[in-house]
Amino acid sequence: MARENLNAPSDSPGGSIDFDELIRKYDTESAFRVFSGPLAKLVMLVAVAMSCFHFYTSGFGLLPAQHQGAVHLAFTLLLTIFLYPASKKSGKNSLPWYDVVVGLLGVCASLYLVVNYMSLIERSGLPSTLDLVMGFILIFVLLEATRRISNPVLPCLAILCLLYCYFGNALPGGMSHRGFSISRIINHMYLGTEGIFGTPLEVSSTFVFMFILFGAVLEKTGVGRFIIDLAMALAGWASGGPAKVAVLASGIMGTVSGSSVANVCTTGMFTIPLMKSVGYRPHFAAAVEAAASTGGQIMPPVMGAGAFIMAQFLGWPYIDVAKAAIIPALLYYSAVLIQVHLEAKRLGLSGLSRENLPNVWYLLKTRGFLLLPLGAIIYLLIAGYTPLMAAFCGILVSLPLSWLNKETRLTPKKLIAAFEAGARSSLGVACACACVGFIIGTGTLTGLALRIAGGIVDLSGGLLLPTLLLTMCASILLGTGLPTTANFIVTSTMAAPALKLLGVPDIAAYMFVFYFGIAADLTPPVALAAYAGAGIAGADPMKAGVTALKLALAGFLVPYIYVYNPILLLVGASPLLMVQATVTSLMGVYLLSMATIGYYNGHLSWPMRIVALAGALGLLVPETLSDLCGLGVLLFIYLRQRFAAKSSQTTETHK
Repeated sequence: MARENLNAPSDSPGGSIDFDELIRKYDTESAFRVFSGPLAKLVMLVAVAMSCFHFYTSGFGLLPAQHQGAVHLAFTLLLTIFLYPASKKSGKNSLPWYDVVVGLLGVCASLYLVVNYMSLIERSGLPSTLDLVMGFILIFVLLEATRRISNPVLPCLAILCLLYCYFGNALPGGMSHRGFSISRIINHMYLGTEGIFGTPLEVSSTFVFMFILFGAVLEKTGVGRFIIDLAMALAGWASGGPAKVAVLASGIMGTVSGSSVANVCTTGMFTIPLMKSVGYRPHFAAAVEAAASTGGQIMPPVMGAGAFIMAQFLGWPYIDVAKAAIIPALLYYSAVLIQVHLEAKRLGLSGLSRENLPNVWYLLKTRGFLLLPLGAIIYLLIAGYTPLMAAFCGILVSLPLSWLNKETRLTPKKLIAAFEAGARSSLGVACACACVGFIIGTGTLTGLALRIAGGIVDLSGGLLLPTLLLTMCASILLGTGLPTTANFIVTSTMAAPALKLLGVPDIAAYMFVFYFGIAADLTPPVALAAYAGAGIAGADPMKAGVTALKLALAGFLVPYIYVYNPILLLVGASPLLMVQATVTSLMGVYLLSMATIGYYNGHLSWPMRIVALAGALGLLVPETLSDLCGLGVLLFIYLRQRFAAKSSQTTETHK
């Protein structure tokens, strides 16, 4: 087994790329300060303390919701202000005195709620001057921390919402309201449970943090390299094998990492050079990695942080949300895999030689136990345990299992590094979840959400399709400037109610905005995942973005299908109908892939590609008549291409 052949070729772009710099360029959460000496130890201690706090409370009992959120936010604000500079001109390895002051003020304002909890309850609705001062400080520090770790879009939206609360009586028409005083706004956002300390922060301080920590612990065992090796062993030999490896590995890694850009850079450093080495064009290799990495956030069982918040909004067990996402995720990844296969056939690409690939059984025997913690989580979720307990047990299972192999052992040093990495990775989600509390709080205080929903319905004339198109555009537009989790919370608060007004089931409405919020990472002109992949591949970023959009086309069509017929989300479906819908949808995905690649046992002309697209739509719609029409198209294209291939062979023989 020639393991060294699995690394990036020395002459590939991957061999000369600074991947840390690439991640910082496209992922703002990675542009942090790098300390040394006492400062590095201080940050490490705070981060490890944060992870220990969450690990302990998840296993032995959570604090009251507002206490849990306040402690979580105190850690988050301190680490974010310390690690992320106020501007690009600020020092990357020093800590200014004013950041120390701001960070400590954030801690004080957060913990003030814990220390004075009983007195705050006694004067509920009548905040003191000190209460309001602390609230103002927390609002300021939170907005600044969010600006530093993401970008100005989310804090600007939050500020606009705060201004709307105050100046609402000066606005014309249906957007006006009576206006609220500054003390009332601070009271609602800071001391209530519908603002900063609402559902999103509650989920961030429990489920989300623990799954991020679980991913960090797994990563320190070497599970990422194992997944790539396993995918290589399973699919590396096939036609266009490295691209299929990218799809499999990135899909599995994406369920744990939760970041499209980080996933692209983690797995792409291995897979993109390999794809290029067997003949894939650079922009296509970048697009494959981007599409596969982005889809990880919709792939059960873990999915992205937004899925946990969706479960809270719906009042469902998380496992039910994961079940609803299975068929759409299967269709998405099937589409990417099939297009990769057809592109390889079109270009005549082969896979890697088997002697240069790892042996499947050897991998499973030596490192297969690394998948057991993920299996334990799946079992516990199915058995009815909470996601919090499932993540806690997953980490506990990882610790002894890691010692079965010398290379994977979680030594104390590695465990401390994992706990530090978990805390650092949670900061972006935590800031986003806290900051969108301003937007949710504005909706509950002023009724803004219902006004926007009514406006969308009026603008679309009360018709479902125009409403879906407007909601899709809003989700993608917001996704260009917001992290996925924040995007989902905003759109589910502002846009999803419009779909509900038109009778769309809650799960379908939330899944619709969830999918398109994630799709923003693949949608030019701000396709960050595709651009990161292009940086590794040495390709044109825009070309990579457009190609990634084509590969992810199923992800743009399927949400429309399950809104009109939620059977794909397992809503109101008998087992027979569910099987029929799944099988015919997979056939539809095959036709869709033919249409986008333009190949099936030979070149497909543009008229035939249009016919294939029509057949794909027929099969994707879960209705018997449309399925029969789509099957007719599939049979027609199969027979036509088979006849054309035989005719070509006969002509060659006569020559």
